[in-house]
Amino acid sequence: MREALFYEQQGQATHCGLCPKKCVIAEGRTGFCRVRKNTGGKLYSINYAQATAEALDPIEKKPLYHFYPGSTILSLGTWGCNFACQFCQNWRIATGEPQTTALEPQSAAALAAQFAGQGNIGIAYTYSEPSVWYEYIVDTACLVQEAGLVNVLVSNGFINEQPLQHLLPYIAAMNIDVKAFSEEFYQNICAGKLSDVKRTVEQAAQYCHVEITTLVIPGLNDSPDEIASLAKWLAGVNKDIPLHLSRYFPNHKLNVPPTPLSTLEDAYKAAREYLNYVYVGNVGGNGNNTYCPQCGYKVLDRLNGYSQLNKSEKSCPQCGLSIPIVGDIRLPNRG
Repeated sequence: MREALFYEQQGQATHCGLCPKKCVIAEGRTGFCRVRKNTGGKLYSINYAQATAEALDPIEKKPLYHFYPGSTILSLGTWGCNFACQFCQNWRIATGEPQTTALEPQSAAALAAQFAGQGNIGIAYTYSEPSVWYEYIVDTACLVQEAGLVNVLVSNGFINEQPLQHLLPYIAAMNIDVKAFSEEFYQNICAGKLSDVKRTVEQAAQYCHVEITTLVIPGLNDSPDEIASLAKWLAGVNKDIPLHLSRYFPNHKLNVPPTPLSTLEDAYKAAREYLNYVYVGNVGGNGNNTYCPQCGYKVLDRLNGYSQLNKSEKSCPQCGLSIPIVGDIRLPNRG
């Protein structure tokens, strides 16, 4: 265990300030996330250095499509979550009690450096909600950055402003889930708040590379009007922020049928009215490729694993438009 950051003592209770739930936690109890515990009037992170998953993944799996395309990243996860999504894709580690492996910050950073020879660019904190692993990420991310590698968060974005601002200097990229564009959805399906997630997106986009994922669920968040509202708001932050519209399959407590491909096509069209880069996930095919928003030329072919971009200028070879990509392009050129 490690003493938590961002909490206040209230007699024998502790008031957690990490996320907008702001749990008041009695002696011997944990907060909503299950991993921050009041022991003796102090709040502790009880999942510190406890890893439930570890893998060397393609960066595109996060998904991050405009951040070091073709690279790999060491991906680590823990247990616990500050949401309760009925459709959770990783519910066994988010809500269960999985087996863990001890992985101290120094060991994690050393492992990331060891994999650098295999194309690894750093560490992604993912699988479960990384913000509930906050103290561990702060300690690890500092070491990773000092080693010349990068840190990535794959997050639900449900974190308070002060902890976010403290962490952002160590983070190079984030993929943030915007579960829906409805407060009712967040309240009833996720036990969260959209307004707090929007604030995180808006603030993070000022400091690091940001991409957004929305799992499109039939009858709940899939209307073209809602997708258009999401895209319009996101375009107000930056029209170049990539939006990943992902196909839903039944999982955990939700038994709604899988998203029809026609629904994803409609969602894609609605989002492209406002955003330059929209992708369709969990379906394969051309929905994963990057096209120049000006002339429509395919500049990154992820289906076949090659690039058409001028790698030094990162520009469309047909019309010359600059394509916003952070870092080296590690897909082979074809021209």
